[in-house]
Amino acid sequence: MQVGVFLAALIAASAASAETIDVNGVKRSYTAQLPGKRLVPLVVVLHGKSRRGADMIARTTWPQVAKREGLAVVFPDGLNNAWADARTKAGPALRGPPAGTDDVAFIAKIVDKLVADGTADAKRVFIAGVSNGGAMAMTMACARADLFAAAASVIMNLTDEAAVTCHPSRPLPMLLMNGTADLLVPYAGGRGTSYFAADGFWSTDETLAFWRRLNGCEVEDAETTDLPDRAPADHSTVTRISSRCPQGHDVVLYRVNSGGHRVPGFVPDARFPKIAAGLLGPQNIDIDGAETIWTFFSSFP
Repeated sequence: MQVGVFLAALIAASAASAETIDVNGVKRSYTAQLPGKRLVPLVVVLHGKSRRGADMIARTTWPQVAKREGLAVVFPDGLNNAWADARTKAGPALRGPPAGTDDVAFIAKIVDKLVADGTADAKRVFIAGVSNGGAMAMTMACARADLFAAAASVIMNLTDEAAVTCHPSRPLPMLLMNGTADLLVPYAGGRGTSYFAADGFWSTDETLAFWRRLNGCEVEDAETTDLPDRAPADHSTVTRISSRCPQGHDVVLYRVNSGGHRVPGFVPDARFPKIAAGLLGPQNIDIDGAETIWTFFSSFP
């Protein structure tokens, strides 16, 4: 089954095209997989630090989901393989993008282009990111909520820097997906045990509460559901935690119990899974990140 999904993703990716766009005099790149139809939903998918958009094509099922659902999906490339999100502190061994990089403008310009040419439906534009890309997805939700119908952040928490600058123009549905055994972005906050970890992360509970407050939700969990343990061999499970929010302001957390700094998925999220397991922890395969996020997104607007 996993091999079939992976092959389907590669076939779908074969229809993708490499594009460039000028942002403040800097040539920026992204890969677009566009359907033949017009005015379709658009999902912007952001890679993690040290990765590129191509990794999200090869190591997630977003290409397959997009082909099946008739979506437009774009995979932008961060400069220096990183994103200039609202945080300024980075892990010691990994540099960020060049000083002055405006990734808010970059992502907004891609969205504007695809809306202007009639590809994307402006009311159905979504953003999802992983790790550093998850931080960038939250930064976009804070800075340009007007562009999106919903957002998703995977294996990332807020920091003081990111929170203090977050003033969305309107409530935006938010999905969080974090592992309790994350070595880079600790579920409980602070600094992870990995050499590559940065410091100052909020806990996932604090990050969840923050988005609940912004969206006018109640502080307490609305419902906690343990999802089926479909793959006992992955040594992790998933719990879905929903919120009691005004209609259209949903906030949901997928807590990956004993999950590492990995994207849950039906395909391996790393080229060398055994090495990744040692460095980043286990990958959950009870759920698929792209499938779960699209199910959430498809409820909005």
